Amino acid sequence: MTKTLQQYHEVITRCKDLYVKKAKDYGTSWRVLRTISIVDQIYIKAWRIRQIQETGKQKIGDSIESEFVGIVNYGIIAMVQEVLPKETPFELSLDEAKQWYEAKAKEIEDLMLEKNHDYGEAWRDMSQESFVDLILTKLLRVRQIVANDGQTLVSEGIDANFADIVNYAMFALIKIGES
Repeated sequence: MTKTLQQYHEVITRCKDLYVKKAKDYGTSWRVLRTISIVDQIYIKAWRIRQIQETGKQKIGDSIESEFVGIVNYGIIAMVQEVLPKETPFELSLDEAKQWYEAKAKEIEDLMLEKNHDYGEAWRDMSQESFVDLILTKLLRVRQIVANDGQTLVSEGIDANFADIVNYAMFALIKIGES
């Protein structure tokens, strides 16, 4: 578990570094995105990875790894958006944006540790294809929850699905780093 936590921290640091650099370039323009728009952004990235996996071909330079980083960052953005009050201004300071990112990343890490304890790091035996398929499944679930006005009868809510999406992308990035 120590190795996993170290790898997890290395990957989230890379993801956060890109998030902070983009926040310096663009501010928090992502604040205008509604949940469904973030779902669609992640869906585009996951679907592109799947197409590359299936065809073995790509025409633009963005790597599969960079797409997984984007999935991590959009997933965390989605979780931040879910908790920010509606009246929060679109433009957050860089420090605020970074603090929100770190808070949600810590929640997601804690979930990963709990699940890794119970599942015994089964993800290490999974394929990159499975991570993408699970991400796409979770996105379709979030779409349905949004269509149901955020209500579920017996299922996890939106935040839990985004946390799982982020962790699947993190696992994929750890495995990419190992190969």
